[in-house]
Amino acid sequence: MTIKVDDSISLELLDDIHAVPILNIIEANRNYLKEWLPWVDNMQTIGDFKNYIVKCKKQHDEGSDLGYVIIFKKTVVGRIGLHNIDQQNKIASIGYWLDENYTSKGIISKSCKAIINYAYHTLDLNRIEIKCGTGNNKSRSIPEKLGFKKEGTLREAELVNNTFIDLYIFSMLKNEWSG
Repeated sequence: MTIKVDDSISLELLDDIHAVPILNIIEANRNYLKEWLPWVDNMQTIGDFKNYIVKCKKQHDEGSDLGYVIIFKKTVVGRIGLHNIDQQNKIASIGYWLDENYTSKGIISKSCKAIINYAYHTLDLNRIEIKCGTGNNKSRSIPEKLGFKKEGTLREAELVNNTFIDLYIFSMLKNEWSG
């Protein structure tokens, strides 16, 4: 399943064909990504990433996660997903990361808009959350640009590089979304 974002960006459901390009991006951006993402050091080999893809496919089949690769001008440049999908309460969270060479081009903002529209109009969700490290200004700018409301700070909510970091939590309700 593919979500067309615009003429140069699309979101493709994560599959085995994406293992090598994604692992290559992780390798090229390891220090950049691991500053804010706790899983980076767990992705060392193609086998590690293939195991991750198997887990993602299982979660997809269960309806609890939709993981996509971000394609920009026919090149895999990052990941985005709807995580912790809770159909009972109509809630999900968005996670994203991008090859550093492709930041500041609007790719994540546009991809978030597309996945939010999908969540509200196809999955009939009511609430979307985005969490990010309190010091991660680039990531924090995404929910702010999209009009999400900052609800507060989750204290020491994520272990990154053996240090617990605080996370901001942002939310958007379906009736507030104008995207």
